[in-house]
Amino acid sequence: MREKLRAIFAPVLAVFEKGEPAVSYRPSHRRILLALGTLFLLLGAVSTYLAFNSGQQASLIPALIFGAVSLVSVVVATLGNDTAVARIWGLK
Repeated sequence: MREKLRAIFAPVLAVFEKGEPAVSYRPSHRRILLALGTLFLLLGAVSTYLAFNSGQQASLIPALIFGAVSLVSVVVATLGNDTAVARIWGLK
């Protein structure tokens, strides 16, 4: 199952997994990234709810941005290798 999901999200993972292997990676980085992705998912859901209640289409822009950030964060945290997690934090 994991390999199928990695194949589906290969374009996203390829951006972060290329390059040299991570030297300064710690497991806590992955947990924090997953927590950050979950918080952005919650923020995106609240933004979507408020956007539909307001009736303004422009208010969907923040919801889309929060949703995209949460998707990338959760995908890299759950399916990415150590290099991907380190690169998303900007570590070398």
